[in-house]
Amino acid sequence: MNKSKIKKQRIERRRKRIRAKASGTSSIPRLSVYRSNKYIYAQLIDDSLKNTIVSMSSAKVKGKTFVERSRETGKQLAKAAEAKKINKIVFDRGGFKYAGRVKALAEGAREGGLEF
Repeated sequence: MNKSKIKKQRIERRRKRIRAKASGTSSIPRLSVYRSNKYIYAQLIDDSLKNTIVSMSSAKVKGKTFVERSRETGKQLAKAAEAKKINKIVFDRGGFKYAGRVKALAEGAREGGLEF
């Protein structure tokens, strides 16, 4: 087995473990995070209706480093959520470790006013 396949399996196991515990509703949606090599994506999801409420990507965000862009993405997501009268969320890191870009996005969302 090669390393990339093992890494994907670890992420998948963590993702399933997290999703078993985290579920969003219309009043307290789930903040789902996906991290690609280039960008980070975040969306607020209502699992009861299977509906995406707000989504944001670091593709159009200004910043020098990946971490700076991730933090700014979190702030913009919080601003968009505030416009929809959402201030409490459940955080779903999507199987990715809570470090680096994922942590920066979460901290940016907290700075923007989201509670989790």
